[in-house]
Amino acid sequence: MDKPFFLALDFRTGEDVKQFIEQHNFHGLPVKVGMELFYREGISMIKWLKEHKHPIFLDLKLHDIPTTVEKAMYNLANLGVDIVNVHASGGSEMIRAAKRGLEAGAVGQLPKLIAVTVLTSMDQQVLHEELYVKQPLDEAVERLAQLTKDSGADGVVCSAHETGRIKEVCGKDFLTVTPGIRLVDSNTNDQKRVATPAFAKKNGADYLVIGRSITKANNPSQNYQRVVEEWNNA
Repeated sequence: MDKPFFLALDFRTGEDVKQFIEQHNFHGLPVKVGMELFYREGISMIKWLKEHKHPIFLDLKLHDIPTTVEKAMYNLANLGVDIVNVHASGGSEMIRAAKRGLEAGAVGQLPKLIAVTVLTSMDQQVLHEELYVKQPLDEAVERLAQLTKDSGADGVVCSAHETGRIKEVCGKDFLTVTPGIRLVDSNTNDQKRVATPAFAKKNGADYLVIGRSITKANNPSQNYQRVVEEWNNA
């Protein structure tokens, strides 16, 4: 994959996606398909994106009992997407079940399996006061990353602020996919642990997920190019 940036297609309908891609000449770029779009358009959206040569991160964040996750991953495995994910907090048995499902259901290339550590919309206060996680946030992320690796997955979703330490603990080949990416002059919206493309690269991120800084921009093509330049010049 020559461009390590997944454009988050957080649109309501498939027609919105097609219009956006066509209008801004984003043909063939890596994209992230999340719950909002997949729950409305389903597999037909994935097929359309595959037909138009888009690498795909299918971001459904599965989190259920191991048997259910294994069967779900079996069904997702033959869609031809590049990356799928679960929540690391589902535990080692669930992560291993997800990998079994992918391996059993894959036709051709096996999708990479990654696990969400701590959502980038969360901060230390949420962990301590709402979830009663007493560890410091960075230690909680590190623990979940190590659990993910030990359970046979390929990497994690984490903040760019945590990628350096995760690489130290889990190895340079362990993938780090970082959402919460913002250009300097962009609104952070509901994200708390945000970072610029340059910071993410310097801290060891393998892939960026970037949405509203591009999709809500007055000039999405220009902002996408800014991401590319900032990454390349970091």
